[in-house]
Amino acid sequence: MQSSTRIRVAAVAALLGLVAVFAGPGSAQAESAEPDATTVGDLTGFLADGPVYHLEAGAAEARVSFVSAETFRIELAPDGTFADPTGDDIVLPQGAPPHTRWKERSDRYELSTGSITLRAYKSPLRFELRRADGSLVWSEAKGLSWDGKRTTQTLARGADEQFYGAGMQNGRGNTSHRGQTVEVGVDYNWDDGGHPNSVPFYLSSAGYGVFRNTYAPNTYAFTDPVTTSAQEQRFDAYYFAGDAKDVIGQYTKLTGKPFLPPVYGMEIGDADCYLHNANRGERRTLDALKVADGYVEHDMPNGWMLVNDGYGCGYEDLADTSKGLQDRGMQLGLWTEDGIDKIADQVKAGQRVAKLDVAWVGSGYKFALDGCKDAYKGIEDNSDARGFTYAPESWSGAQRCGVQWSGDQYGTWDYIRWQIPTYAGATMSGLAYTTGDVDGIFGGSAKTYTRDLQWKMFLGTTMTMDGWAASDKQPYRYGEPYTTINRDYLKLKESLLPYQYSYAHEATKTGVGMVRPLVLEYPDDPKAATDAAKYEFMSGEDFLVAPVYQDSTRRDGIYLPKGTWIDYWSGRTYEGPTTVDHYSAPLDTLPLFVKAGAGVPMWPGIRSYQDRTSDSSLAWDIYPQGRSSFTLYEDDGVTRRHRDGKYTTQRADVDAPVRGAGDITVNIGESKGDFTGKQSRRPYEFSVHTGSAPRAVKLNGTLPRLGSAAAYRTAKQGWWYDQDDRGGVVKIKTAPLSTERKFSLKLEGTSAVGGRKASATAVVSAPDAQEVGAGVEGTVAVDVTAGSADVTDAAVTLDVPEGWRVTPAKTVDRIPAGTTRRVELAVTPAKDAVAGEARITAVARYRTAGEARTTVQRFAAGVMPQPPTADTWASDLVWLKSTNGYGPAERDRSNGESGATDGHTLTLAGKTYEKGIGSHADSDIEVYLGGRCTTFTADAGIDDEINGYGEVAFSVEADGKVLWTSPKVTGASATVPVEVDVAGARHVHLKVTDTNGSKTGDHGDWAAARFSCS
Repeated sequence: MQSSTRIRVAAVAALLGLVAVFAGPGSAQAESAEPDATTVGDLTGFLADGPVYHLEAGAAEARVSFVSAETFRIELAPDGTFADPTGDDIVLPQGAPPHTRWKERSDRYELSTGSITLRAYKSPLRFELRRADGSLVWSEAKGLSWDGKRTTQTLARGADEQFYGAGMQNGRGNTSHRGQTVEVGVDYNWDDGGHPNSVPFYLSSAGYGVFRNTYAPNTYAFTDPVTTSAQEQRFDAYYFAGDAKDVIGQYTKLTGKPFLPPVYGMEIGDADCYLHNANRGERRTLDALKVADGYVEHDMPNGWMLVNDGYGCGYEDLADTSKGLQDRGMQLGLWTEDGIDKIADQVKAGQRVAKLDVAWVGSGYKFALDGCKDAYKGIEDNSDARGFTYAPESWSGAQRCGVQWSGDQYGTWDYIRWQIPTYAGATMSGLAYTTGDVDGIFGGSAKTYTRDLQWKMFLGTTMTMDGWAASDKQPYRYGEPYTTINRDYLKLKESLLPYQYSYAHEATKTGVGMVRPLVLEYPDDPKAATDAAKYEFMSGEDFLVAPVYQDSTRRDGIYLPKGTWIDYWSGRTYEGPTTVDHYSAPLDTLPLFVKAGAGVPMWPGIRSYQDRTSDSSLAWDIYPQGRSSFTLYEDDGVTRRHRDGKYTTQRADVDAPVRGAGDITVNIGESKGDFTGKQSRRPYEFSVHTGSAPRAVKLNGTLPRLGSAAAYRTAKQGWWYDQDDRGGVVKIKTAPLSTERKFSLKLEGTSAVGGRKASATAVVSAPDAQEVGAGVEGTVAVDVTAGSADVTDAAVTLDVPEGWRVTPAKTVDRIPAGTTRRVELAVTPAKDAVAGEARITAVARYRTAGEARTTVQRFAAGVMPQPPTADTWASDLVWLKSTNGYGPAERDRSNGESGATDGHTLTLAGKTYEKGIGSHADSDIEVYLGGRCTTFTADAGIDDEINGYGEVAFSVEADGKVLWTSPKVTGASATVPVEVDVAGARHVHLKVTDTNGSKTGDHGDWAAARFSCS
């Protein structure tokens, strides 16, 4: 079956007549024999003109222009006539050029600033860049060359040189491009391997970056040698010298720093078509307010709503819709399918977000960039708001006017997988805000939606889109446990907005976005540039995020670089560099680690940033280790007054032991600056992850110690040590304090994160694949491993879902250092417990190294349905797992589109079936038999509706063993009879696997699928 994404994109491109123009300037309409490439010859003339140098080589001329002490431009005109198709579209005015000097030597000219020297060799003309100390940065392996289609630079590749950038490269980017060829240009491939939002820029670990100043498509082959080409008859490139962050900063100084989004733009957004929606029936634009009410009623953040996101959708009652959304704490957005001619009136009616149609690529990349700038300007010219746009296909310079998103995709596990490196990698090209729709816009499921939403809360921006799937995809649509989990992560992002917004401000100064590949923070770590770190990223300097991208409750291969890392949920500490396998990740647990030394500003307990009042507290989540600091940035969050200096900064400094016992001092500086709405006074809350109770906490005297969680909740000021919270957390409240004065908080007699003796902390884990039956008493095992000291008086309890019963286990008197003791507890799930995954939290309270400690660990147990007691159709059983190659697998129907019941009658070789399973390769249906069944029978084949297409294989697996596999089956094959002995099997998987790589027409039917049971 062809993907709906593909159909949509192809249709749009054909409708708009855009396919041919996407090749960009200089592209040929038909392939023809190209002349051999010409390489620039010997230098025949040299002219110095201030910071600009002219170098002639026969008819060709090169021009070198210095922009700053580390930035310069090389142009080459093969015929001696310079052109600049981009004009002032991309490159911004840069101010006065630096002082330069030049020197002639026997074989070369040397063009220098105080930081770098560009060598221009004479015979033939060839460039080489060196630092002021003479060390090599890059060197051309041969001179610039050109043919009838492109101009090319050829560089020698360093032995360990790594390459990054080229904009948004789907499925790539946060690991090195070394040895790869990447394309820079629009291809409308929004899946893994596509390159929407390309940027003609790359950077190298050798200490430089290159921006090709062009609208033409580029190709970068990071082979040996490196060849970088653009499809045009000119060469124009800017070069930047420095480390990766310096290079990104120089590049974005040249082409524009990332914009600062409004705070609501950093909350999740929602998109759908409400007027004349073909997928939802007749609706009106004002019906968007009912969806907005859903967010409010479910206590879920939502910052903005696009109300016309669908071809031909349109809108009505715009001002009333906008007012209604604002009353609910949201802003109005519109999709620009019909252009932006009406944006002035739309903004005056309340529009604050502009999502640019794919059509905005138009007749080349200039139109895409102009669309971004004009929509952004349209919002600012007609309101006091900040420009805020989304674009699926853009170009260099778009970082200053919008968010780039990766296009229209299908909600699958694989979608989650390849998106992880996409956005972190885009940061290496100065794209500070990149994202994808939560769970795509087609298909998806409750579980993939929840897993995708979790990690996207650690991106700066994101949105969810509804109207292209079979049913709406708001985060409250899926029922429990999904609604609660989604709410928790949405509110976690809301609480982290002070941290994320501070990084947004930093991006406007440095060009470096919050979402970062590990190599950007750990450039000297040999694994950071490899696949070891491909499916994880940094969110700022303090959070390491390793999303779950498979249908699993375990995550393997989490690489933690040098330093101390703290599991956000359990408080367990890890010493890097290390790789964490078998990380326990129930559905509600995103693998998330915090770097020791972090001080994270937070807004506790809010649904919307608008819930903040003049009396609201500011919270600091602190993981003390050595000396560290964080500077909080604040402004009004909405207007452009920050550009006139209306903002504040407030620095938090932490001084703690590097390891073990000692005092901790937290210094909170005065809030410097001013803006409308600045708090003159505010209370503060602190969560200090010490692992050891302090002797006292002092703030202008000794703060009172509170005796319980309840006392802490009601107190206006004081502290409480919560031994059971993530390894031990000191929780502190202050009375309102003036923001104009600095203050110091001192924790006496405590420790760095991890406790006075971190190595003595016990580790709690649980064996894999534990199962319990609904309403039936079972056993759950927990392992307690002592650290470097004996564990005594270990009491293990379980936090289980409501309605479950747990029989307490006996206290373990002693667990010798370094050994493990298994504790088994009797557990009875509720009779109505839903089959599938249930989260259990094991809590171990014990003594070690002279202290009372608590260790917690989340894990998943499988709740099994009642096994069958009589012959049963496979389609009538509970499916513990149901993955499918396209849309959902169907019960008693053939595979359909994206809906749960949109398939047709099962038909094989002209025979119809009332019962069975309709799937699309690759698919996997898991059922629980509990050892009660003996035989599985079915008729297998590709449904007649495919008319002879498709190629698959069927298999039956039980408890990890393959019991039966079919021969290759095509759409023209005869029906395959299936009879498999499943005696004693507990878990059976029915799989349909693609065998030719096309996944076209792979509609595999398990017709009349039946288990014989007793």
